[in-house]
Order: sequence, then C-alpha cells, then structure tokens
Amino acid sequence: MTINPLTGFLLAAATIVLVCHTLGAVAARCGQPRVIGEILGGLLLGPLALGLLWPAAETALFPASVQGSLDLAAQLGLVVFMFLIGCELRTNELGGSRRVPSVVVLAAMGIPFVGGVAVGVLGVPLIIGDAGNRTMTILFLGLAIAVTALPVMAKILVDMGQERSRAGVLALAASACGDGLMWVALTVLLGTSGLHGSSPTFTIVASLVLLAVTVLVVRPLLGRLVRRADRTSRGENWLVPALIGGALAYAVVTQTIGLHLVIGAFLFGTAVPRRSPLVERISEQMQGFTHILLLPLFFAGIGLKISGTALGSSAAAWLMFGAVLAVATIGKLVGGAGGGRLAGLPGPDAWRVGALMNCRGVTELVVAAIGWQYHLINRLGLTIITLVALITTAATAPLLRLADRRTVRPTVPARDPRELPVSLPDSGDRVGAGVGAGVGGTRRAVVDLPV
Repeated sequence: MTINPLTGFLLAAATIVLVCHTLGAVAARCGQPRVIGEILGGLLLGPLALGLLWPAAETALFPASVQGSLDLAAQLGLVVFMFLIGCELRTNELGGSRRVPSVVVLAAMGIPFVGGVAVGVLGVPLIIGDAGNRTMTILFLGLAIAVTALPVMAKILVDMGQERSRAGVLALAASACGDGLMWVALTVLLGTSGLHGSSPTFTIVASLVLLAVTVLVVRPLLGRLVRRADRTSRGENWLVPALIGGALAYAVVTQTIGLHLVIGAFLFGTAVPRRSPLVERISEQMQGFTHILLLPLFFAGIGLKISGTALGSSAAAWLMFGAVLAVATIGKLVGGAGGGRLAGLPGPDAWRVGALMNCRGVTELVVAAIGWQYHLINRLGLTIITLVALITTAATAPLLRLADRRTVRPTVPARDPRELPVSLPDSGDRVGAGVGAGVGGTRRAVVDLPV
C-alpha cells in the first residue's frame, strides 16, 4: 500500500512520541530521568534494534522521504531547545565567589578534554568523517567528551531533593559556566575550520560582529520589550512570537556565516532578560511542547543514523569505544571530585560533584549531531559518542545514591513527646534566648504541655 508522504510522516511521528514517552515512563519508575528512556526509545527505533530485528518494519516506517521530514522537524526542535538552554544560563546569579565554580569547571572539563584528545590522536583513523580534517576531529572528540548536560543534571537534582545542597549548587554553577565555555570553543572550532564553505576569516569577523550587536543592541532591546510586556495584560501575545522569531532568525544568521544554527539560537537565548515572570511562563510552555514532541523526533533522527553493526566484531572499534567511555567517565569523576575538594567540599560532596559533572544527556547528543553534519566524525564516531552520552547519564543517579549511602549522617536524639513546637504571636514580650524569628512574623518556642 502506498502511503502519502504527509501520512507517513505523521505515522512515524506518532510512533516515535509514543515509544519514547512510554520508555521515559519506564525509566522514571526505575529511578532514572525520563530523558534516558526517551533517548533509548529513539535509538531502538533505528538500525540498532528495530532495523536489526525487523528490517521491513523500519523500512516501511522510515522511508527516505519521511527521514528527510523528521530531520527538518528535529532541527526545529534543536533550535528551540538551545534557545531555552540559553535562557536558563544564569552565570550572573552564581552567588559568592566565581573563583569556586571556575576551579570545578577547569578540572571537570580540562581533564576529560585532554583525555579525549589523547584517545583521538590514537584512534582518529577509526572515527574521522568525510571532511578528512584530523586536527578538527581530534579537538571535536575532546570537546564532546568534556560536555556536561545542565538541564538533565538539574532534573536529577530536583528528583533527588538535592538541588539546594552544596554539591548540587556548585555542580549547577560549574555546568552553566562549562556549557558556555564549551559552546564558545565549539564556535571557534567550526569558525576556523572552513568546513561550511565560508572563509574562516569571514566567519570569525561576522561572529564577532554578531556578538557585539547582541550585547550592545539586542540585549537592551529585549530588556525593554520584556519590561513592557510585563506591564501589559496582553504582552504575552506579542512577546512569544518575538522570542521565537528572534531565535529562528539568529539560527539563520549563524548558519549563513558558517556556524551551526543551534549556536545562534543559544546566543539569542542568553540575551533574554532573567527574573521576568512572563518569560518564565513562556519558557515553561515552550519546554512542554519541545520536550513532548520535538526532542523525541531528534532522538529518533540520531537513532536512524547510528548502527550496532558500526562496532561489529572489530576489536579496534570496541577498544575505541571502551577507551572513550573510560576517559569520559574517569575524567569527569576525577576532575569534578578534585575540583570540589579544591573548592573546599568534604569528600562525599566532592564525589557528588564529580558524579553530576559526568551527566551528559541531550547536550552531548546535540554536539554529536553537529559533528556528524559537518562530517567531522563518521557513523562509528557518532555511535560511540551517542552510547557514551546514554551510559554516563544513566550512571549519574546511581553514583549519587552510592555517595548518599556512604555518607555518615549524625544521629538525632529522640525528642521528648512533651516538647512540641508551637508558634507564638510576635508581641513585645520577650520569651527567652532560645526563641528565633519564624515565618510570617511569628516566633518559634518550645513549651512544656501537660500529658
């Protein structure tokens, strides 16, 4: 039976969304972030599982015409996702000394980057793409290994109730700084490569001009627009199109000057003002649509490009995969934990920082997709980086629970049942030195009640 291309696209999209979110629910019941199951669902719909077990079904569900449409929808999802990541990057709200997270950033990114470069030097013939640029492929592998996924890390911390812990706050701050640094480094790498067909000089000059325009013109203009929208009852009606249109326009500009489109969306997101209730509400609404529909299409697009046969029976390929996984995991754990110790954290908290910085999530998949599109890596390289992202992200929550079990918690003596906390009105009478200010203008005290 011949299926209309639109019907085929809708059928494929419906299948992807159902499979990804079903496995996401299973992952959540297993104590993992939902995104782990969603990524796994996208991978299983490709040659890794469906194509291996039922090739006819994969061919019927994802013909070439449907794959082209899915790729376009996935690119739209990436633009919106990276715009939202830029909106949530709040390096100006780290609090305290910025020297503390910088220690963790340098250690948790520097060690895996150097390790990734070392592995790339030895194994670049196995993963180099059609671009044939050894140096760019080696540097790209180092950056891909050094990635930390801020959104997934934040979700894990919230699920485990550790978002306000010392380790959680430090890891979030370091990840925010590290994400910004990684995207700058990737921008420089792509800008100087000339792989897009543009002159490296033109790309660098155009990027600097775009950055200056963003800081000097676009950011202040967005500030005035957001303040005006906050004061207007219908401000959301025109602020949403302005933000989405701006992100798409920035994606077009960066793609045109020789950079990847997600870099433009990310840059525009960083220019959006913070601490606006309206922006927060718009961001939540866009996150819902992006995470439910667009990101699963991106996961499936990655899944259709990787293959279990890429590793095959080649000992060299499996050795390369093991080396990348080991360097990625050990580098992040040692770098994050070492940086945490240098920042003054005790051993268990420093271990938590290392475990959190090892979370790569969707961010590394985005970086891997960029390397694939620019032909810096081949199918084996894409497969290795994707599997490393999935494994290291899945290991984050268990590593945190392991740190919790090893932490010795102080024993709290049992309270006398006759001592019950009560709230006393804040009057002019003083009730003793043991009374402290409470919420809502009350004072807290412990009184003896007859049994």
